[in-house]
Amino acid sequence: MTGAVMAAPALILFGLFGVVPLIGVIVLSLAKWDGLGSVGWAGLTNWRRVLTDGATWDSLWLTVKVMLVSWLIQTPIALTLGIFQAPHRRLRSVLAVLFFLPLLLSAVAIGLTWQALLDPSFGIGSEPGLHWLARPLLGSQSLALYTVIFVIAWQFIPFHALLYQAGMRQIPVVLYEAAALDGATRSQMFRHVTLPQLRYTIVTSTTLILVGSLTYFDLIFVLSGGTGGPGTATRVLPLAMYITGFQAHDMGRASAIATILVLAGLGLSLLTTRLSGFTRMDSRQEGL
Repeated sequence: MTGAVMAAPALILFGLFGVVPLIGVIVLSLAKWDGLGSVGWAGLTNWRRVLTDGATWDSLWLTVKVMLVSWLIQTPIALTLGIFQAPHRRLRSVLAVLFFLPLLLSAVAIGLTWQALLDPSFGIGSEPGLHWLARPLLGSQSLALYTVIFVIAWQFIPFHALLYQAGMRQIPVVLYEAAALDGATRSQMFRHVTLPQLRYTIVTSTTLILVGSLTYFDLIFVLSGGTGGPGTATRVLPLAMYITGFQAHDMGRASAIATILVLAGLGLSLLTTRLSGFTRMDSRQEGL
């Protein structure tokens, strides 16, 4: 009874701000509404239109691409930075402060800053030795998405590096001492000591990157000028949801897209934790 009472406030807040709005979005996905007038019943019409629209699948593919490339870029760099700074106490304190700066900035501020930096006429490409950057990176069909992914990585790599740094500091030193006595090389220590001990940190970071990729909207909105352009080169599913709901004034279809995003995020989170064995929470220090 005591546990239920203590958990009640959190459950109530989760219900009010999590479950109830989700139910509202699901119901709205079955309705016809332009955002201002009366709400009419549409049944499964919105879902049929969304699932048979090629633009939806194009946006979904772009979202998946952002998700995979973000993970491939952020994970190794963040892991390397975390391992590097963990044993250096003084350097660790300085880097921790610097690493928090991108997290303190709003996505709008970051987007506007990088828009200015990447401007082909007045940005960093106009500096001597950087003329190879004097090209419309955000205006290129082939480069715009990867430029956006670079900016996203710049913002979030420091956060994941802090996660890995914290994980490294929890690894018992005796494990490395024992490995050194057995004649293990640095690469062998990394493969057989560091990576297994960071298993749950890697799972946590991976889940945040994958699920977080489904929520990238504000930064891409600013960098693309609110269009997902050039053309539809950066129109990921969250941005497509916004354009459908607030520019095309079709809240029913936008709610159907939002429901797809919620289901995708939930499925990714459950799949990641299940495949990794994270739910068992086995102790990595057992037997020490």
